[in-house]
Amino acid sequence: MANSSALEPSDSLRAFGAALKTFRERALLTQEQLAERLNYSHASVASVEQGRRMPTVAFVERVEDELEAFGVLRAMARHVGRQRGLAVWFREWAQLEEVAVSLCTYECRVVPGLLQTEAYTRAVMLNVPPPPTQEQLEQRIAARRARQDLLCREPPIAFSFIVEESVLLRHTGGEQVTHDLLGHLLTCTEPWNVELQVMPLRQPHHAGTDGPMQLLETPERQWLGYAEGQKTGQLVSDREAVSVMQMRYAKMRSQALSPADSVELLQRMRGAL
Repeated sequence: MANSSALEPSDSLRAFGAALKTFRERALLTQEQLAERLNYSHASVASVEQGRRMPTVAFVERVEDELEAFGVLRAMARHVGRQRGLAVWFREWAQLEEVAVSLCTYECRVVPGLLQTEAYTRAVMLNVPPPPTQEQLEQRIAARRARQDLLCREPPIAFSFIVEESVLLRHTGGEQVTHDLLGHLLTCTEPWNVELQVMPLRQPHHAGTDGPMQLLETPERQWLGYAEGQKTGQLVSDREAVSVMQMRYAKMRSQALSPADSVELLQRMRGAL
């Protein structure tokens, strides 16, 4: 989602957080100890307990098993207010992301939300009219940050990102924001399951001129597509239409810089700032 730090707590988020805390204390674990067992950051666990972060499906399943919560946390999660900071048209896709096996993203407008820094996210959201209220801004930032937990989900998702070089050359938010963003992108590409390719500024053969797209593989090995425009988003399930999107994405992967060359470009761009 191109443009949709604490989420304004809802009653259901607070209730889930309180239940999580109760089961954690019953297990005689600190937040740090639980975070280590779940392979999540301490900050993530604390945010969920405080009702400031929406728990992902993966988080709920892992904490349910780790704390032997008798199905209570799993049941409560079904009634938690869903990601208030996400655009209505994007929420169905966001739910599919949580259980995806593979995710492919091509972006020509902004750096994909899963790879953004908070400062970059703020700059993007404040630049696009109408300006959000402070509450709306914080909700959107929190929702995007919660989605980024997907990058370290277990079992891991196979990620492929293709980003236009022009997006990085725009320097959204200024030079310092861009410098930090480039460093963050380099960090994001370190895990084996995250692949980032940059589409060079000069590329006379480009299969993505119809605009940004996303592809997703479900646990049942079904592929779905997603396309987004001004204040709209479309989930694509028709097999023929999804097949066309897959062909275009495969072509773009061959037209973009290789992952290794993309990393070298990011390093040069960061060093030039």
